[in-house]
Amino acid sequence: MKTSAKESLGMHEMKQHKPWFDEECLGILDQRKQVKMQWIQDASQSNADNVNNVRRDDSRIFRNKKKARELKLRRWKLTVRLTISGTCIRALIT
Repeated sequence: MKTSAKESLGMHEMKQHKPWFDEECLGILDQRKQVKMQWIQDASQSNADNVNNVRRDDSRIFRNKKKARELKLRRWKLTVRLTISGTCIRALIT
């Protein structure tokens, strides 16, 4: 049903709420969904452990990506701030 709706309505671009969220993250989420569906079909302890391991690894990857993005933004803001303050100081000196 979803496929026919996509075909008739066409694909639309997803809104980018999280700039650090990329194609790798989509693949990770797909893997997480597959592992969870496997666990739903066969609720064994090994599948439950697998779900927990995948979720823990995925969360770590997402957390690291988010931290890297925040660090990049902080560095950029500091560079802009120093550039602006340096320009102002030079203007006052000359």
